[in-house]
Amino acid sequence: MYATLISVEQTQALQKAGAAMMIFDCTFALMQPEAGIAEYRASHIPGAVYANLDTDLSAPHGAPSSDGTVLVANDEGKPSSGGRHPLPSREKFVSWLSSVGFRDDMQAVVYDRNGANYCGRLWWMLKWIGHDAVAVLDGGLQAWQAEGGAVTDREEPARFQSNFVASTPRLALVQTAEVVAHLGDGSRTLIDARAGARYRGEVEPLDPIAGHIPGALNRPFSDNLGPDGKFKPATQLRAEFEALLAGRDAATVIHHCGSGVSALPNLLAMEIAGLGPTGLYAGSWSEWSNTPGLPTRQGAAP
Repeated sequence: MYATLISVEQTQALQKAGAAMMIFDCTFALMQPEAGIAEYRASHIPGAVYANLDTDLSAPHGAPSSDGTVLVANDEGKPSSGGRHPLPSREKFVSWLSSVGFRDDMQAVVYDRNGANYCGRLWWMLKWIGHDAVAVLDGGLQAWQAEGGAVTDREEPARFQSNFVASTPRLALVQTAEVVAHLGDGSRTLIDARAGARYRGEVEPLDPIAGHIPGALNRPFSDNLGPDGKFKPATQLRAEFEALLAGRDAATVIHHCGSGVSALPNLLAMEIAGLGPTGLYAGSWSEWSNTPGLPTRQGAAP
């Protein structure tokens, strides 16, 4: 079982052995939502299922509308978080997994072309519904092709419906109320994965307020990768996170970003480094900045 990262060689060995597994392509582009599926159709690992961030890994409701009001949940069930990419309910996510034929006994391998930014979401969501056998393909599709892995543009055949059963979450989902309740008391450590300029409030292209949650530390999610696009060694990641935490207990960490997606490479990196498990505030800055009355900060200091 692989539970954090899996290499191209390890993935190919599982395929050759006929292991029960499913590969997911999570390629996406925030500003061009149709680009991800187009890239998948043009080139993907044979047999891979496409997982769409907007339609498969997010709820189609619960996000703030243009006038600042929150859209109500529809009959598909209440979303599990707010923000720009609200998590679907566990039940709705399980229903999607079953619809693509994913079973409880399968190893999941997830990848993208985006530095593990989007496949990290599916990795976390599977942990959240209790499935531990899920790993990120280290280096993504780029590593797969660089190491001689085949790709195809074929349309994948439909799969038989399965009956995936969720179990106890292996990673914690944190809501706004918990962040507010412990803000400034030292019992929680917030890590913001957005780029430094957005964290400092110098720019804000998406949300109504620029800045960050008071007390949050900043570690851009891209800092976890080396020049080859793969995650840095565990020892290096551990040293970097321990330097960032500066004596704070890793068990108190709650990760967030703009909409709960790019925070996940940080969360995964801490797992790789042996510093997990840690929490995810999935609503992130998009929920925080759209919630009236919550404090914000600008500048480099937490």
